[in-house]
Amino acid sequence: MAAATARLRAAGVPDPARDARVLLAHAAQVDAARVTLIAPEDIAPDIAERYEQLISLRAVRVPVSHLIGQRAFYGRDFKVSRDVLDPRPESETLIEAALAEDFAQVLDLGTGSGCLLVTLLAERVTARGLGVDLSEAACLQASANAVMHGVADRSDIAQGDWFAPVEGRFQLIVANPPYLAQNEMDDVAPELRDYEPRMALTDEGDGLSAYRVIAETAGSYLTPDGRVMCEFGWTQADAVETIFRDHGWGDVRILPDLDGRKRVVVARNPA
Repeated sequence: MAAATARLRAAGVPDPARDARVLLAHAAQVDAARVTLIAPEDIAPDIAERYEQLISLRAVRVPVSHLIGQRAFYGRDFKVSRDVLDPRPESETLIEAALAEDFAQVLDLGTGSGCLLVTLLAERVTARGLGVDLSEAACLQASANAVMHGVADRSDIAQGDWFAPVEGRFQLIVANPPYLAQNEMDDVAPELRDYEPRMALTDEGDGLSAYRVIAETAGSYLTPDGRVMCEFGWTQADAVETIFRDHGWGDVRILPDLDGRKRVVVARNPA
């Protein structure tokens, strides 16, 4: 682990000691908390070979989640691949706010891995939901996560562009859309830029096009007591709030994440 940590640090990997530990646990097929228990032992050749491969890939900035095939989110592990955006801790702000009120029907726009939809349905065992994504591969990944977490019988996954495949009305509409502007893509970490789907990161414009679509259209799919909740980039709060207000939403609030940065818009009462 010490040698692997040094290699990862030299490659510019953030928190290299943590990644070296997690990848050794994966190579040895033990829980990460038990790595210290096996540390005094000689590593079997097959484990050492797997570990070397994993460290080599991490050194070229392949995300840990892609190497182990999963990412933790709100207390559950979600299967991920380079076809979907990794679940992020910041998105748990949206989950907490969504669960603060009851809902029976939820729509997840740009569902990706399905982490938002699946988590909300797992936490609200009587609710039903629909996840929509333009990517067929993402739809398959979301469906697999719904099965893994036991909510497949209460969820549907549809391929399409935003609201195109959607019918009916929902008490809750959530989204974590692509919010990076095209000119920001050169500055993002290699793990995102090179290994996560570009269409989940940027709209190839100003990073706000999805909010315009949602603000304009969501009211037609919302129940009278419903709400729309969208995650956004930490510099976009004023712009996103203005978009919703300009489209006639009567109640628009901005919520901070755990670091105190403005992160989620909640909108109600569309015109």
